Amino acid sequence: MNLFLIITILVCITAGFAYFNSRFLKLPDSIGMMLASLVFSVLLISFGTLFPSIFRIAQGFIAQIDFGAVLLEIMLSFLLFAGALHTDISLLKKNYRAISVFAVIGVCISALLTAGMLYGLFMLFGHPVNFMYCFLFGALVAPTDPIAVLGILTKAGAPKDVEIKIVGESLFNDGIGVVLFLFLVEIIQTGTGSVSGFQVIWLLIKEIGGGVLLGYLLGYLGYRMMRKVDNYQTEIFITLAMVMGGYELASQLHFSGPLAMVVAGLFTGSRSKEKAMSDITEVYVDKFWELADILLNAILFVLIGLELLVLQIDSWYLIAGVIAIPITLLARYLSLLVPSVLLKKFIGTDHKTIQLMTWGGLRGGLSIAMALSLTDPFPKNQFVFMVYVLVLFSIIVQGLSMGRLVKKLF
Repeated sequence: MNLFLIITILVCITAGFAYFNSRFLKLPDSIGMMLASLVFSVLLISFGTLFPSIFRIAQGFIAQIDFGAVLLEIMLSFLLFAGALHTDISLLKKNYRAISVFAVIGVCISALLTAGMLYGLFMLFGHPVNFMYCFLFGALVAPTDPIAVLGILTKAGAPKDVEIKIVGESLFNDGIGVVLFLFLVEIIQTGTGSVSGFQVIWLLIKEIGGGVLLGYLLGYLGYRMMRKVDNYQTEIFITLAMVMGGYELASQLHFSGPLAMVVAGLFTGSRSKEKAMSDITEVYVDKFWELADILLNAILFVLIGLELLVLQIDSWYLIAGVIAIPITLLARYLSLLVPSVLLKKFIGTDHKTIQLMTWGGLRGGLSIAMALSLTDPFPKNQFVFMVYVLVLFSIIVQGLSMGRLVKKLF
């Protein structure tokens, strides 16, 4: 099956689910389409014995799509840039202390707490897993995804400073989470004894610092180019080149591509819009990236639902996934609460905000993609299934109950 046919089928399926959701389910787009594709997958599996040829065709189609590569190497750069581009920089600056602490320290605390609790419970259930592998799983599920919940927050009337904390933290913790994940993979594969403390620090500085610096340079270069022209088609091409060329350059330099895209998007959404774009150009650039964001997210959430067709199902994996739900929620809560208490004067976040950020910290496609990218000796099949269970619970249960929680708290 060639690439064009795969894309065509995927777009047609997404369009069908989008119509079904808009016409009948009337749920938030990302949640509705993922739920529709999940039900479709369950029906295919259920009727697989009656129509094995249809099931094999569907399974073969999904198996040809490298979910990890599609998201990590293609979609993620566009999604992060688009998300950052539409973020209110003034609100972000106002809450930068809380966002920085939660995105960096919070991710590390969450990953460590998840690792410790899972390690103990796996031992208790007679299925021990190496602590470093548990730490790696913690890094997999630490990044949050605001896409599914953002529309709900807005409709429910959540305070803007709370909304920006959830969105801003998620934009940056995606980048930090990927860096932590890649760092742990390298440590485990090379052995902790062969890596010095200096090498660890240098790796983190290079990934994080390099990504931020590259993102700033990309944003500045795009800004300088856009100041010289007044043509919205050309300026849209410039933003595309920033994303595609910049992400590939970050990969070649071993910098954090996600962080580079966030910084470039924030720069473009603030300085370039204010000083380099005409009103007409700003409208077209905004609409172009809004549409790209919507289309890619629709396809992403449909893929998440269809991924069920190729998962290796095991009763222990399901139990482990269910166990991981309260653990990750508790780890998320403590990773926000501890810094808020210790640095109360510095970040100024109240308990209601922490509660909403805990429940609103949805897991998404990034966690699944990182799990799918694992190879031997990691317990890939178990981690993929566990992450999948977490993502489904997160998007369906947490996502659909966010509106009620916002109204209750605020």
